[in-house]
Amino acid sequence: MYTHRKQIVTAGLPAGEAKKAMIMVHGRGASAVSILTLKDHLQLDGYAIFAPQATEHSWYPYSFMAPVSNNQPALDSALEVISSLVKDIKQQGIAQENIYFLGFSQGACLTLEYVSRNAGKYGGVIAFTGGLIGEKLIDENYKGDFDQTTVLITTGDPDPHVPVSRVNETVSLLEKLNANVTKEIYKGRQHTISGAELDLANKLLE
Repeated sequence: MYTHRKQIVTAGLPAGEAKKAMIMVHGRGASAVSILTLKDHLQLDGYAIFAPQATEHSWYPYSFMAPVSNNQPALDSALEVISSLVKDIKQQGIAQENIYFLGFSQGACLTLEYVSRNAGKYGGVIAFTGGLIGEKLIDENYKGDFDQTTVLITTGDPDPHVPVSRVNETVSLLEKLNANVTKEIYKGRQHTISGAELDLANKLLE
């Protein structure tokens, strides 16, 4: 079973010149370079943008709804990559409340898992088609206070990978941790990111 090396692709301003940072987390089978193309559709002027690259293009091997143990050690290794990147960004002078996250599909699941295990005041969280990870959600895994951080979670109904029921459970848990959550469910939408979702993401970034 694989683990991840820290490989980060960057775009936007150098961290030393930026006031805000965006971490973009790619989905299964995709790449850091591919998720970075979203920057052309988002209002990220003035941001330093960071995209970690998963080993073998996958953050963990099985469905996010599998027992967590099945996805180890890849999952813990993936969470550590994000944690280490957040530390690096803070060391470069960008405060946590100015760090934003965006993920799609497997990347959205990993993003939600990281921020919910480390709840605090962030700039905002954009999860395109994702939910918290595990066969069942264990409340004790998730700690902290989002202090009304804005979180956008979207999905299709039905989505081949992400059940709406898990999205709803995720929203409840985030709200318990004091997040300000917007949830949008699109009937019959393909497993992709729509223009409407990008518009919502840009509202959050404003």
